[in-house]
Amino acid sequence: MIRHTVSFSLVHPAGSDAEADFLSTGARTLSAIPGVEDFVVSRQVSPKSDHAFQFAMSFADQAAYDAYDAHPDHRGFVASRWAAEVSSFQELDLVPLAPG
Repeated sequence: MIRHTVSFSLVHPAGSDAEADFLSTGARTLSAIPGVEDFVVSRQVSPKSDHAFQFAMSFADQAAYDAYDAHPDHRGFVASRWAAEVSSFQELDLVPLAPG
């Protein structure tokens, strides 16, 4: 299992229609890609981070993650929306540690 997360801030004013549109379009587009599980959009509430939001999702394995990464809807969202509207981001791809 891979947990893919990306925290980010947008160029749009907080609470704006543009911000809401980006978040809803991202959620609708990315969560519909085959292999995406447990998609969540979160808002940052701690002042310790400059990032305002997070997209998080899980994949069963590396093949599912690779298929998502190459999917035209993912690539299209990144090219048409992410590149222009995200001001900064941090991506993490995490796998559970075996107990021990």
